[in-house]
Amino acid sequence: MKDRRVNEADVKRQLERYCKTVWERGWVANHDGNLSARLPRARVMCTPTALSKADITADMMLVLDDTGKVQQGSRKPFSEINLHLAWYHARPDVGAVLHAHPPCATALGVCGQSLDRPFLPEAVVSLGPIIPTVPLAMPGLEAVQAAGPYLDEYDALILSGNGVITCGPDLELAYLRMELVEHLARIYIEARKLGGPDALPPRYLQPLLAARAKAGLGPEARGGNTTMPAEEPLDAAAGDLASIVRAEIKKTLG
Repeated sequence: MKDRRVNEADVKRQLERYCKTVWERGWVANHDGNLSARLPRARVMCTPTALSKADITADMMLVLDDTGKVQQGSRKPFSEINLHLAWYHARPDVGAVLHAHPPCATALGVCGQSLDRPFLPEAVVSLGPIIPTVPLAMPGLEAVQAAGPYLDEYDALILSGNGVITCGPDLELAYLRMELVEHLARIYIEARKLGGPDALPPRYLQPLLAARAKAGLGPEARGGNTTMPAEEPLDAAAGDLASIVRAEIKKTLG
């Protein structure tokens, strides 16, 4: 984010808007979820803890330094702020982070399952071929350590036992990515009732990943490391697919 383009009053209003949106969508309950946005001068604005997202207003937002220390605001930040800060530190392109518990995607996470088989071309362009599930970890340092290997590569993560977290250059795209993860999870769960979704043929992946890079999305566009974190495949087919995706990414990068 360029300093001259950031209006902190606007960021407060956007945070309030998306707090209410995730609550209205049924993606949070009680005190679930948290949102943040990057500010100039190594600062972050975020939602306070211990409040329903339906009740949070713009004047309640906190401003933190890049270590998580409160600079403005009388309330307390949420316990998972370090996970947000880790994404900001890892990725200069990240301008906002959103964490919620959309039911279908969260259901996959609590079952230790991932969206690891690309089955919709549009989703590959928007989110990449795989949305991994991060191993179970307690909020705080343990969660940061568990998610750390994934932060450079992915814009959306399913957190075992803890919902979904997405990032974006702004709050709108972080929200839209959350929406797409939940949409994919719903389709995947329904498709399993019919025998499971068919993965896209490997030959489809290279042009889709090329389109993703051309749109300025994903590690390919950022010139980052494209090696996917090692994770236990659900079955042999999932392991084979991971190898195929790695090979296709390398081809796309030339």
